[in-house]
Amino acid sequence: MTIHFYGIPNCDTVKKARAWLAAQDRDYEFHDFKREGADQDLVRGWVQALGWENVLNRKGTTFRKLEPEQKEDLDAEKAIRLMVAQPSCIKRPVVDHPGGLLVGFDPAEWGAKLA
Repeated sequence: MTIHFYGIPNCDTVKKARAWLAAQDRDYEFHDFKREGADQDLVRGWVQALGWENVLNRKGTTFRKLEPEQKEDLDAEKAIRLMVAQPSCIKRPVVDHPGGLLVGFDPAEWGAKLA
């Protein structure tokens, strides 16, 4: 089972999730948003599957520092453009696995979905 793990290496939540996967002896492919960016089609697929409200990280520093007009009147298309331009605005981590998608890190949920 191939797991595709998307995040930023220095993010505390990403570090916890990667440690959890290591403890479970689970292999994964890591995609570093800082180095590799965020693919528009991929982000669009996440938004279609989970809703932009669940993928966009509105609590993070990057989002909070945006200009007010960038945060106003958000909808799916505007959120997708924002997340592609500013991948730090994507909730982390995003994990694409054969059973679906996970956003954020919840050890109980991961244990159930990645078992």
